Amino acid sequence: MACPVKHYDAAQDGEQLDDEAGMLYGEYLMLDKILQAQRLLSEESNKAVHDEHLFIITHQAYELWFKQIIFELDSIRDIFGVVLEEIQTLEILKRLNRIVLILKVLVDQVMILETMTPLDFMEFRNYLRPASGFQSLQFRLLENKLGVKADNRVKYNKNYTKVFGNDEEALNKIEESENQPSLAILVERWLERTPGLEVEGFNFWGKYENAVNLLLEEQKQNALNEPIESLKQYRLNDLEKRREVYESIFSSEIHQALLNRGERRFSHKAFQGAILITFYRDEPRFNQPFQILNLLMDIDSLITKWRYNHVLMVQRMIGSSQLGTGGSSGYQYLRSTLSDRYKVFVDLFNLSTFLIPRSYIPRLSPDMRSKLCMWSNGVEPNGVTGNGKCGLEIEDNGFEEDIV
Repeated sequence: MACPVKHYDAAQDGEQLDDEAGMLYGEYLMLDKILQAQRLLSEESNKAVHDEHLFIITHQAYELWFKQIIFELDSIRDIFGVVLEEIQTLEILKRLNRIVLILKVLVDQVMILETMTPLDFMEFRNYLRPASGFQSLQFRLLENKLGVKADNRVKYNKNYTKVFGNDEEALNKIEESENQPSLAILVERWLERTPGLEVEGFNFWGKYENAVNLLLEEQKQNALNEPIESLKQYRLNDLEKRREVYESIFSSEIHQALLNRGERRFSHKAFQGAILITFYRDEPRFNQPFQILNLLMDIDSLITKWRYNHVLMVQRMIGSSQLGTGGSSGYQYLRSTLSDRYKVFVDLFNLSTFLIPRSYIPRLSPDMRSKLCMWSNGVEPNGVTGNGKCGLEIEDNGFEEDIV
């Protein structure tokens, strides 16, 4: 058998740069501060509890990731804060996707804490009082910057700011985050500018309402032809309920009433824009906006999953009846935060309620098709400068162009 050849790697004998001017790894990351920031109260009481170290490290990691999410969120809000150019949507997508990936890490991080048993946690839990995750300033700022409304919060000690006592710096940051336009508000304004909603132009909303009426009428005729009476009535009743559901978006008054009750979040026009983008997501100009809407739902979903995993962990550690270390009802309070009231982009989740078959979606007019194929910088993907039109043929989906 041939002897293995030993390869010489000259790079391993290269000159070391330890003496080069500048900061080293530990200095750049300020590891002397970070790695000494774990203060074990059980150790100070001469009753060192092994798992307290894990508890501290995990929550410090959460706070560092919260800081990064807020950093990304603020930059996205800055971009949305001006009239958004299509060329900027790629940067928004990149940063939203980064937030999504970080949230996935946070969801999985709960499992690390679950390697600690309830008895292990009980050994040092009393040292935590009155500290509580409810006092995480960064998480409250994150919620506000996303768009969680104060009226939708589960009431705790009258107002969630009470836990920060007289900490003026914290209270000022919270007030500032409440008064600045949230991501939800900025996205709403962006959706209201969706091309194709203008009545004097393509008038998507008018065409969409006619398409829905046509679909429901055809289904009604099919139901009336049903020979079995009980099945006929069932289908007719179901159609009537569906007609009422559609009416809730076609009637601006009903939509506003739902908005006032907190059952909807977006304005009527923004809601229309979201539906339009969803229907025509394959058009070049709407492809990235559709991805943005999906990532916003991903953020809501992952925060809900994180809350849910946290709830299960708390129930596992302290049961369903013990109070939290900060004085809340513990598991009961946390479970109450899992409802849709904490979903910022709940309207996007509900868009599926109002979808119609592809064959009923109004076809684009030549002018609208041209607008949706237009690249904002006038340069097509192949680098050819011109009017930016796709040059695609308009496919006939069975609808006449003059449906209004």
